[in-house]
Amino acid sequence: MDAEAVLAARLSTQRLTGPPAASAVEAVRELLCVQAQDAPLAQAMIALRAGTTVAAVQRAVATGEIVRTHVLRPTWHYVAAEDLTWLLELTSPKVESGMAARHRLLGLDPARVSAGLDVIADALGGRNYLTRTEVGAVLAETGLLTAEDGLFGQQVGHLLLLGELRGLLCSAPDERPEHRYALVSEVIGRQPAAGRSDAVAALVGRFVAGHGPVALADLQRWAKVTLTEARAALAGLGDRVARVRVGEDDLWHAPDAVRPEARPTRALLLSTFDEAFLSYRKVPWPRSPHHPAGDDPYRFAEAGGGVVLCDLADVGSWKRTVTRSGVRLSLKVDASLSRTARAAIEEASQRLVDAIETNGSVAPGS
Repeated sequence: MDAEAVLAARLSTQRLTGPPAASAVEAVRELLCVQAQDAPLAQAMIALRAGTTVAAVQRAVATGEIVRTHVLRPTWHYVAAEDLTWLLELTSPKVESGMAARHRLLGLDPARVSAGLDVIADALGGRNYLTRTEVGAVLAETGLLTAEDGLFGQQVGHLLLLGELRGLLCSAPDERPEHRYALVSEVIGRQPAAGRSDAVAALVGRFVAGHGPVALADLQRWAKVTLTEARAALAGLGDRVARVRVGEDDLWHAPDAVRPEARPTRALLLSTFDEAFLSYRKVPWPRSPHHPAGDDPYRFAEAGGGVVLCDLADVGSWKRTVTRSGVRLSLKVDASLSRTARAAIEEASQRLVDAIETNGSVAPGS
């Protein structure tokens, strides 16, 4: 398998060019976790995979079938509700220990964290869904935190993050647009625990099936499992996974997850944080010769846009602007692209606008 075949296979496996997933929930379930600090664009990327709209994704969140929370790594993800508990049990201890120094700087010692989470749990009980601002007000009213403290906002955010990592909190099944918190026990309920070896095997198998072909380095970045655990899990999966050699790299994929290309394949607009763009250390997306950014790296802290792919290469970037009339996409692409390539990119832009369900527009780039 050569590099181009790997890139094409990833797009098909992730249902960006293959047949669409049966629903938004199924698209999330197949990827296991969908990075979601930019929630609106994460919803749009899920919608593209399911051949549906952001409104359908939002309905799945509003019914609690999909939850948004901190899981897997110290960042937001969408995850199917039934997968939340075992993923937290497997990955949260290492994520939380990695933030211990930060929490000491914030004055969040174990006693203060425990008291803060008790206050939050009491405030949310009875399905009383609250925003981050409202949770902060409750914490200030109890005297546990001081609103005038310069660290107040960060303290509130990290208490909520710890509550999510510990399986106490997740996103509320709520139709209102602003993110609200709920108690996991009230919206998901108790779920059976999984032994670590079984959980690692499930995580590795589903990552390979949903993202393959992938390298072990990709898996370790994605979930921070040890190399020993990853190798043992791959060995235990037997013929459900297969190894391919690309240059000097060994990649893994799930033969049963291979899908035919069934939709327009030449161009795609992906979010900066999309699983098909950000997941891979080995065999990354090559840049076109006259990419507008040259050799400058992407700033992954930025939200509201992403990468333009065409003919299996990164050819530029796009940015979303929200106006009163809807969403507008602005493109900056390789000036040397052919007319047909530009037409394919315009079509991909319109597909994204349609998925967002607005009367949006596309601004041609340089």
